[in-house]
Amino acid sequence: MKPSILFGAVVLLLSGCGGNKLDVDISEIKTAPLKVRRLDQDLFSLNGPDFEAKSNEIKARYGAYYERYLSAFALINRKGSRDSLYKLSVLKFIYDKDIGETHQYIQKLYPDSKINEIGAEVNACVKRFAYHFPKRKLPTQLVTCLSGWNYAFGYTDSTLAISLDMYLGDTAKFYEMLRFPQYLTKKMNEHYILPDLARGWLLMEFDTTLENSLIAHTVFWGKIFYGVNALLPRANDSLIIGYTGKQLKYCHDYEKSLWSYFAEKNRLYENSRQNVHELTSDGPFSGAISKECPPRIAMWVGWQIVKSYMKNNDKVSLEQLMKEDASKVLNKSKYRP
Repeated sequence: MKPSILFGAVVLLLSGCGGNKLDVDISEIKTAPLKVRRLDQDLFSLNGPDFEAKSNEIKARYGAYYERYLSAFALINRKGSRDSLYKLSVLKFIYDKDIGETHQYIQKLYPDSKINEIGAEVNACVKRFAYHFPKRKLPTQLVTCLSGWNYAFGYTDSTLAISLDMYLGDTAKFYEMLRFPQYLTKKMNEHYILPDLARGWLLMEFDTTLENSLIAHTVFWGKIFYGVNALLPRANDSLIIGYTGKQLKYCHDYEKSLWSYFAEKNRLYENSRQNVHELTSDGPFSGAISKECPPRIAMWVGWQIVKSYMKNNDKVSLEQLMKEDASKVLNKSKYRP
């Protein structure tokens, strides 16, 4: 199983960014507060003799999302609650030794007080989304759950869902048991919840079928990271893109050389699947360049291109940016590190 491309100390995440034009005033933006619900707790209430009554309560509380959770998010029962094996499947899930132990671990690591803090930050994120994308539909509830280590984040049926078993900290024994690589587990802690949520939400809003060229993928991911920065304007860049401080320093130190690599021989217009994969896929490093170069380096370069584009085209809205042609963004960015 592989985690999807999905806070802890708010002080660490929300480090001040003076003069950031993306740090907009949202005090006048009116949005309904998200209903914060803990499916990670409610699901385990089904282990008693009143399964049917509790199940009906959960179905009423979570609406259509519960069926999606059962069938696609946690893969508990692909046919949902109407299937004859529904009860057996749910009980098998919650009585599983590792799932049960993970559930107990989550309750200690993420008490209600911490989830409420996360909810407050997500509400601010929703306000910024409404500011930048006023015509788009907004979520109505934030749900925490366990996915059985399948997915980190989901957005469906007006629900933002966070799978807390994907944020247990890089030393959690479950990740070692599942043999998750270190380049993934270093991002599987509470500090990445908000950036992952914002990125996953934007991907579900704007993920379109991309042409198989490096420029399409590079600029698309640049737009996504710029969008995450707009939703979380005080978030550290390292959390937004999932780099260590050392990796981010490498990017800044070698920015000119990195741009030369992409610019020479019109490499950005290559359509080789292998090249696109090597420069946009996660891993310990970007092997096409060097073992010191951070993974997904095309995404970081794309982010710099988009930043330059928005700086030099300050009348362009975030909605317009998301729809803009990749070549046009590159040409009008005047990006020259």
